[in-house]
Amino acid sequence: MSDYDVIILGAGAAGLMCALTAGQQGRRVLVLERSNKPGKKILMSGGGRCNFTNLDVAPENFLSGNPHFVKSALSSYSQHDFIALVEKHGIVYHEKTLGQLFCDDSSKQILAMLLEDCEQAGVVIKTGCEADQIKLVNGENNDTQYYKIFSNKGDFTSQSLVVATGGLSIPTLGGSGFGYTIAEQFGLKVLPRRAGLVPFTFTDKFLSMMYRLSGLSLPVTVTAGKQSFHEKMLFTHRGLSGPAILQSSSYWHQGSAISINLLPDINAVELLSSFKQDRVGKRKSAFLRTLLIPYLPKKLILELETLWWPELADTPVVEIANKTLERLAEKLNNWDLKPADTEGYRTAEVTMGGVDTSELSSKTMESKRYPGLYFIGEIVDVTGHLGGYNFQWAWSSAYAAGLVA
Repeated sequence: MSDYDVIILGAGAAGLMCALTAGQQGRRVLVLERSNKPGKKILMSGGGRCNFTNLDVAPENFLSGNPHFVKSALSSYSQHDFIALVEKHGIVYHEKTLGQLFCDDSSKQILAMLLEDCEQAGVVIKTGCEADQIKLVNGENNDTQYYKIFSNKGDFTSQSLVVATGGLSIPTLGGSGFGYTIAEQFGLKVLPRRAGLVPFTFTDKFLSMMYRLSGLSLPVTVTAGKQSFHEKMLFTHRGLSGPAILQSSSYWHQGSAISINLLPDINAVELLSSFKQDRVGKRKSAFLRTLLIPYLPKKLILELETLWWPELADTPVVEIANKTLERLAEKLNNWDLKPADTEGYRTAEVTMGGVDTSELSSKTMESKRYPGLYFIGEIVDVTGHLGGYNFQWAWSSAYAAGLVA
C-alpha cells in the first residue's frame, strides 16, 4: 500500500492546479515543494497582479517541437474554464491589453484560490522539502509498482508521480533542473533548454547607446526568424527589453540578427520623401532630426543621427540625395541588430525546450513508457507567448494530468 495516490513535485501554478484537480477526484494527494512557500512565481508575475490567462488562446500561441501537442489539453481545460474558477472565487480582474487578464488587486488572490481549493480537496502540501532521489519499486506481492521519493522530510510512496518542478528560469524563485534529471533518469528524451521571454544584451557601441537611452520605451515591430511582434520596446542599461523584445527572444537563435521597425505604421520612404517635397516656409531649411520629432522620441533621433547620418546632421533635408534618404528610410523600417546574447535564466520568464512531447500522451501528460509518471507545465517542451499563455498551459496540462493521475 502506498502512502498516497498521487505525489506532485512542485507547488507552482501547474503543481497546485494538478493537486486540487486530483484531490477533487477523491485521490490522496501530497505536494512536495523545495522552497519555503508555495507559488512564488505566481506572486511575482504580472508585476504582482498575475497575468493569469488570455481571452484569446490558440495553439499558434505556443512553441513546441510538435505544434499539435497542446490542442487536447487546451480544449479540455480552456481559458474560459479558468476564468470561471476565478469568478467563482470572487476575484475581480481586468483586460490590460491584447486579451491579457490581470487581477485588479493582487496575484496573492490567485495563489489563495488555489491553496483554498487544495485544502478543501484534502491535499497535503509540504514546503522546504528537497526530493533528492526517485525510485520505481515493487509492491509487497510484486503485483504493483510504486514511485518512492526520498527527501529531507522523509520517504514517500505513491501510485502516480507528477513532475511539476518548472524550468531553469529565475533560480531565485526556485527554478532548478531537477525535473529534467528525473526525466533523464527514466530514459525520457529531453530537448536542449534555453532562456525564453528574456531581454537581449549588447556589446560595444550599441551597449553604450542602449545605456544612454535606458528607460525609453516606444511601440515597434520586432522580427526574429519568421515571427513579428508589434508591441512596445524598452531600452535598458544592458540592451533591449519590453514585450516586443521578450516575444521575439523565443524565436531568436545565438548569432542571428533581429529586425526592428521603428515606424511600424508608417512607410518611411514615403515619409522622408514628403519631407523633401514640402518646401513651404521653414521646412526648406529643416534638418532631418527636426522633422522626425513628431514620429520618434528626440533622444532616440539624436542617437540614430550619430549612428546613421552624422555627416549630414546639419544638412537641410531638401539638400540630401534621394537615394540617401531612401537608405535611411529603409533603416527606420528595418533596423538590423545582432544581440550579443540574452540575460539568460536570471531574468527569463520561461525555459524553452524540455521533456520531448513525443514521450507523453497529449491527453493526459502521462509518460508513454512509465504508467503513473506525468510531466506538466514549464518542464514540457511547450512555451507560450507573453501574455498569460504560459499560465494557461500550466492550468490546462495540470488539469489533464489531475483528472487521471
